Amino acid sequence: MDTSELIRIMQGSIAPVILISGVGLILLSMTNRLARPLDQIRKILLLLNSRSDVEVDYLHRELKILYKRCRILRSAIALCVISIFFVSLVILMLFSTFLFELGIGLVIKICFALCIVSLISSLMLFLWDISLTLHGVRIEIREHYLRDKRN
Repeated sequence: MDTSELIRIMQGSIAPVILISGVGLILLSMTNRLARPLDQIRKILLLLNSRSDVEVDYLHRELKILYKRCRILRSAIALCVISIFFVSLVILMLFSTFLFELGIGLVIKICFALCIVSLISSLMLFLWDISLTLHGVRIEIREHYLRDKRN
């Protein structure tokens, strides 16, 4: 293999590497976002023992939403990791195709499609988490107004 062919191989592998970098940043954002509801769950669990029945009901609703957000974010994170896995396979197969002249173009296309589908699914779950966050805030606002009326 001459140098010009090696350069062509490396160029063919750069685009998927950039995709890994971008998905990695999304993954970082999701893992940071996951830490927030987990911390809130721990705080609420400490509060549950010292609250009235009305407040306990509210806290249980809040816990339910927070736990659902954690599950959604876990799924979104898993799909991001799967996306990175598939794009890594694409890089490996591209390099192998160029190096060993393998005829696996269809497999590469399928892996790339699975990478993109996983990424899109992950982003949809991420949006669902944001929606649930707003729902939780709406419950907090409603509880705040109810508390003000009681006092």
